[in-house]
Amino acid sequence: MSADPPRKITLAALIGVLGVVYGDIGTSPLYALKAALLHFDEGGIADWEVLGIISLIFWSLMLTVTVKYVLFVMRADNRGEGGIMALMALAQRTAETPRGRMALAMIGIAGAALFLGDGMITPAISVLSAVEGLEVIEPGFRAAVIPITLGVLLALFLVQWRGTGAMGAFFGPICAIWFGTLGVLGLAEALHNPAVFAAVSPWYAINFCIHYHLAAFIAMGSVVLAVTGAEALYADMGHFGRKPIQLAWVAFVLPALALNYMGQGALLLRDPAAIENPFYLLAPEWFRPILVVLATAATIIASQAMISGAFSIARQCVQLGFSPRLEVRHTSATEEGQIYMPQVNAALLIGVVILVLEFHTSEALAAAYGLAVTGTFLCTTLLAFVVFRRQFGWGRAKLAVVFVPLLLLDLSYFIATALKIPEGGYVPILIGAVAFALMYVWYQGRQLLFARIRADGLPLRSFLARLPQSRTTRVPGIAVFMTGQADYLPGALLHNLKHNKVLHEKVLFVTVLNEDIPAVGAERRAEVQELAEGIRRVILRYGFQESPDIPRELERLAAAGLIAYEPMQASYFLGRETIVAAAVPKMAGWQQWLYTLMSRNSLPATEFFRIPSDRVVELGVRIAI
Repeated sequence: MSADPPRKITLAALIGVLGVVYGDIGTSPLYALKAALLHFDEGGIADWEVLGIISLIFWSLMLTVTVKYVLFVMRADNRGEGGIMALMALAQRTAETPRGRMALAMIGIAGAALFLGDGMITPAISVLSAVEGLEVIEPGFRAAVIPITLGVLLALFLVQWRGTGAMGAFFGPICAIWFGTLGVLGLAEALHNPAVFAAVSPWYAINFCIHYHLAAFIAMGSVVLAVTGAEALYADMGHFGRKPIQLAWVAFVLPALALNYMGQGALLLRDPAAIENPFYLLAPEWFRPILVVLATAATIIASQAMISGAFSIARQCVQLGFSPRLEVRHTSATEEGQIYMPQVNAALLIGVVILVLEFHTSEALAAAYGLAVTGTFLCTTLLAFVVFRRQFGWGRAKLAVVFVPLLLLDLSYFIATALKIPEGGYVPILIGAVAFALMYVWYQGRQLLFARIRADGLPLRSFLARLPQSRTTRVPGIAVFMTGQADYLPGALLHNLKHNKVLHEKVLFVTVLNEDIPAVGAERRAEVQELAEGIRRVILRYGFQESPDIPRELERLAAAGLIAYEPMQASYFLGRETIVAAAVPKMAGWQQWLYTLMSRNSLPATEFFRIPSDRVVELGVRIAI
């Protein structure tokens, strides 16, 4: 799908990928195998059970990550950008009816909401699981686990302002050492018991499921922990490009993970008592303190992968109209996708601290973890199915061979994790429901707001037709009116005429349109149309990975001779909408209250559009919906 030239694969890019993209999935060996086997350790664990779980984990990595994301989903990029909102935008282009577009939007919102929930749970469980290694070294350290975890997490969130580029450069080498350590530890133990490599055969996974029937879903609910972070491959694609992410997975990350799981399995075949903590017991005793430090660093990286993904998703939600305006800080002078969002960062930090204090252990959090991951997997597969069918023109037979098995696998994951709702699975549901409600209410509120403006507003064509006969006084200066509806007169101008009874000699009606592509080229950025003497309409287009800068674009157009614009002579007129309930409200009371609250707390238009605050005139407008 990408129209952009592919990025060069460099060593720096590959190391950056390890430091940002693969941190989450790279820490799964800390807890995934132990969590899966604990359900079956009563009375001891048989060798075939160990091989069955290892086989399930191995084939989950192959099918979910390698086949689904690396081979297929990452091909459905939106001009180089990934993530579920970018995929939703691609799918919506093929929708034939408004109802179809809304259905696809709901899937995208649900997936984005669950991804944000995942971004909140990942730091908590990852750092907790690493710091708990102190208990393996010395049980007396148990009381220090929570304080140390909170300290590490606080430090991580406080340095996010440096951006993903700096994080990748710093964390990448550490992550490379981490994956190398995973592979070496696993290979060393597996070579002592090569029989564990038989788990590569899918028969062991099938035999396990046949033997346990429905109870196998319990194991699947923990096996899915081995593929947490797979969505980050797609969500972070805009940061590094597709090829470096694919190459790093196939050549380095997948072999390291597979070897480590094989090594843990070999250890359990030799010593079933190692179920206490098969990851740390895989290492020699002298190396375990070093491994705890390395694992803690790796889990910080895991958290970084989801945090940077959350920033990308949140920004896309803003630009696509599913979220109020939020502050976006660019942390790179060359990479548009490298950003920091302080409001999102603060919300994630608060949520992470609450989760750590509520659940206390990674084992308890594991029950809460899976549902957010599997829900996002399911939404991604559904949207990818639509894109490959309608955008790529795949036939039914091809879809049945590729996506139906993947959809069934995602469904089995989702059902398995849904069984854990009473044990903590309600947490991602709660987080996702809140995020979904916020996005849905904002989207619906904006649609109703625009519909009301069109219903009550004065068509621009009517105003222009009456203008020559009117006695409106034209005064010197340049007036810039920001309007979301290009064909209707801005409410701010109506109020200005009503109270001041003047119109500036030069008037610009500026409308910002957000398109469902990551970036709009310079040749398509602006469209200028002369409407009347001294009055021009300017339409500026931005992609969902771009931040508007109105004064800069107007200066560029003035330099090209398309408009008359002097920054120090221009006044910007903005309407501040106050939402009130209509006689027959179109929204429920709680929805209207929530929409009003979000509207009041959204980033001011002056900051979002980078308009100088000393050049702005705001006029209040009451709108009933």
